[in-house]
Amino acid sequence: MSGHPVDVVVFGSLHLDIMVQAPGRPRLGETMVGQGWSLKEGGKGGNQAVEAARHGARTGMIGAVGEDDFGRRLIGHLQQQGVDTQAVRVVPGASSGVSVALVEPHGDYGAVIVSGVNLSLGGEAVAAAAALIGGAHWLLLQNEVPEAANVAAAEAARSGGARVILNAAPMRELPLALLTRVDILVVNAVEAEALCGSPVESAAGAAHAARALLGLVPCVIVTAGGHGLAIAERDGAHATVPAHDVVVCSTHGAGDAFAGALGARLAAGDPLRDAARYANAAAALVVATPPEERAGLGPQAVERLLAEV
Repeated sequence: MSGHPVDVVVFGSLHLDIMVQAPGRPRLGETMVGQGWSLKEGGKGGNQAVEAARHGARTGMIGAVGEDDFGRRLIGHLQQQGVDTQAVRVVPGASSGVSVALVEPHGDYGAVIVSGVNLSLGGEAVAAAAALIGGAHWLLLQNEVPEAANVAAAEAARSGGARVILNAAPMRELPLALLTRVDILVVNAVEAEALCGSPVESAAGAAHAARALLGLVPCVIVTAGGHGLAIAERDGAHATVPAHDVVVCSTHGAGDAFAGALGARLAAGDPLRDAARYANAAAALVVATPPEERAGLGPQAVERLLAEV
């Protein structure tokens, strides 16, 4: 690993999240009274980069922000978390990405994203960071940037010898040009059902969906919340990992915690099943922890949770 400037590179979105505590989600035309709000640095790309760094990986971020207060806050947060931001572009005259999330009392949420400058990411950004991508062990991708940009980043990874994890969220059609360059596909229950047409309402359902999606990529991980997760590989290896019994505080960010921790442990050399088991525990801790306290989560907390099982 000493010959690699970073272990994990994340190519993706950076958003400032406005988190609103609400009793539910309003119907059309309804005004609802919330209980509070807060700001959180996010975007699926930014979240996964922070999580990879938090779990021990030397991590680089490739993305874009506007020349505004939001952008400065997003870059500062990444740097504070130990993420290399040299490949994060500051675009004059553009607006940084933002999202508004309504978090319900039981922890579930709904969100609206305004991508802003994230939609400007393309081949130029990839070319400028090609050496960084190719020098990593793993590249993490999501679906909050243009499809063509993901394809270019995946191609740069393959050309440089890095492997690719695609967290296909939010859900959209996945082009063959991208899938042929992906090593591991990570989807949740909703995304898995949209891709394979089979409902995921149990551990068995997650395992069935994972096997069904092997026609797309060599390895699939289906995360199914309280039902645990399933892993399927084209070489015939299959596994399920049960969920941890935790009290849900907020599910916001759980998928990103899983993807970032998975990339970190794979880069450290863990076998896939061990890396997924670790990432599953990391996500469970995020779900059970208030957002303002999650900065303290890391390898020691994960190992403690795993030791309890």
